[in-house]
Amino acid sequence: MIAAVAALSFAIWLYLLLGRGRFWVMREEPVPPPPTGAAPSVAAIVPARNEAAVVGRAIGSLAAQRYPGRLSIVLVDDSSEDGTAALARAAAPGDALSVIPARSLPAGWTGKMWAVAEGVRSAATSDYLLLTDADIAHPPDNLSGLVARARAGGYDLVSYMVRLRCVSAAEQALIPAFVFFFFLLYPPKWIADPARAEAGAAGGCILIRREALERIGGIERIRAEVIDDCALARAVKQSGGKVWLGLNCDAWSIREYGTFAEIGRMISRTAFTQLGYSGWMLLGTLAGLAVTYLAPPALTLTLPAGPARAMAAAAWLIMTAIYLPAVRYYRRPWFWAPLLPAITVFYLGATIWSAVTWWRGRGGMWKGRSAAPAR
Repeated sequence: MIAAVAALSFAIWLYLLLGRGRFWVMREEPVPPPPTGAAPSVAAIVPARNEAAVVGRAIGSLAAQRYPGRLSIVLVDDSSEDGTAALARAAAPGDALSVIPARSLPAGWTGKMWAVAEGVRSAATSDYLLLTDADIAHPPDNLSGLVARARAGGYDLVSYMVRLRCVSAAEQALIPAFVFFFFLLYPPKWIADPARAEAGAAGGCILIRREALERIGGIERIRAEVIDDCALARAVKQSGGKVWLGLNCDAWSIREYGTFAEIGRMISRTAFTQLGYSGWMLLGTLAGLAVTYLAPPALTLTLPAGPARAMAAAAWLIMTAIYLPAVRYYRRPWFWAPLLPAITVFYLGATIWSAVTWWRGRGGMWKGRSAAPAR
């Protein structure tokens, strides 16, 4: 039995190394040159609810974009109580920014999706929509790069996984793994392949062609989704559109996660949603995480010399090798790479807590609201 577990762990990591689209290669793709002709118009939609700590820098970065076409910025203030709207206006003086209040949240919508829909409705004439969060700081050429990539590749949706803040002890321990796990679930090469069904996006920075959004039925199509970014990408791809996801190390999420508890809440908000709110899926996931991440070091350190220990050690070595690019991308010391099994224990606990909070009727809590569907 132990030998079978070691063999299975080794087989899993060999597959992840060779057979899952090289998801672990944390490398930015160069931005293509912009096509000739007039640049299309873009409306940046920023939903915001109590974002005083970050909104000024985010809106300021949008106002500073070096984009040759028409750019309008719409901040949708979702009942903020901390001066979010005033701080946003101060960061983008003049007529570059429109601030609109979100109307009352209708039944069946998540708060964020309703705010995004309000913003899309107010920007009815733009060719593209930049769906971005109130905690994203964009480099000056970010929009130009997104539009160039979309037009050159014929993509209906392009998305950047921005660089997440990695300063506090909790962030340094957990954030590289967050991006690693995300790309494991949504390999960028598979997403860009029209022949594959896989689709995904990173909600902090999504550029979508308006015609593609209208083709899927607008934001209403994903009105109740908790993992709305990937749901949007999936809907676009299912409609025959092309989707692209990649890295941009110069675009930053400036939201701080100072403690392990804060990151745990961020993970648990969507973890059980990812499993379809299924107890059986939860049990299967926990077993899979144990075999994949925990068994290799446990067996390596406890078994006597022999084939089983050799396979477990090989699995741990492969795990370390393919996690190392994520560690380096976040400029962390190399010794974090072999610690991925210990980091996984935290994610395992957050997944369990995600299920517990849903069973207690508090699933999907964010900004004071529960977005999870009723049981």
